Amino acid sequence: MSRARSRWRRVWLSGVSLGLALTLVVCLPWIAHALTGKDVSWSEIGARFADLRPDLVALTAAAWLASLLAYTRVLTNSLPGLSTARALALNAAGSAVSNLLPFGGAAGAALTFAMARSWGFTGRPIVVMTVVSGVWNTMFRFLLPAVGVIALLAAGHAIDPAVAKAGWVSALSILLLVAVVAAALYWDAAATRLGRVLDALARLTRLRVRASAALARLREDTAGIVRTRWLGLSTGMVGFLGAQWLVLLCCLWAADAYPGAAQSVAVFALSRVLTMAVITPSGAGLMEGGVVLLLSAFGVDTAAATVAALLFGFWTYTIEIPVGAAVLGGWALSRRRPAQAQERAC
Repeated sequence: MSRARSRWRRVWLSGVSLGLALTLVVCLPWIAHALTGKDVSWSEIGARFADLRPDLVALTAAAWLASLLAYTRVLTNSLPGLSTARALALNAAGSAVSNLLPFGGAAGAALTFAMARSWGFTGRPIVVMTVVSGVWNTMFRFLLPAVGVIALLAAGHAIDPAVAKAGWVSALSILLLVAVVAAALYWDAAATRLGRVLDALARLTRLRVRASAALARLREDTAGIVRTRWLGLSTGMVGFLGAQWLVLLCCLWAADAYPGAAQSVAVFALSRVLTMAVITPSGAGLMEGGVVLLLSAFGVDTAAATVAALLFGFWTYTIEIPVGAAVLGGWALSRRRPAQAQERAC
């Protein structure tokens, strides 16, 4: 496939994906009715938006800003020498690109590489930053379902003993798996054992891959950062996800859709898992539908659940696009000024 044809194919897929995301959001009241059997209309949703309290909107904005600042710790720890301000710029611009394109992570990584190079960082540290931050994001997002299940079980939501037992087994299995991966990234002996297990699984499934070799390459690329900065990376992710949970709480309170602390943790976990769906950019549309369904299952009014889902989607997806575009424009302008000054000097 030619480069031009491949480019147009990506453009077409991006348009289809964005169109699907917009369609899912526009049709959310009908989707909510199909999922819950309860009627909800855009006029009712609009009336509830008009009644939003300004103090809760301000608190939501503060929580959103706190989440951005928390995530800078992940980036500054994975790329030594990166300032907080530049980490904010990388996060904002990369998120904007990722939110507009299906499989937008690759485009966001390319933009991150270009911006970091313009600030004087060399190629290998940037690649390490991309890998380490990606691994930490994946591990912590993978933990969220276990946290959500444990929160519900601790609150006594699984009444059936068999359901409760299955929930505990699932949650503990996820925690154990993440612990094994984390240990393999940190300790040589754990990496060797995990590599053997992965190779055995590959042979059983007849996959022609050397999983141990891939794990060794990953550890070779990330060992220095992981061993010296794992605490900063982890606290950054905890702060980031905690602040995003606070954003969700503010949206739930503002929409009069708060179902309880444990239930809100479960809703948050589901929402973050759905953002990993690649059908639409950052799971837009799918995330809102999942939030409405789970809130309704917890007894929340469908209209209130829909408003909360839309609010949360705005603060974790929509607002990142114009903010990131502004940051990207500022970075592009800052690159042009030295070039123009050099041209005038010549």
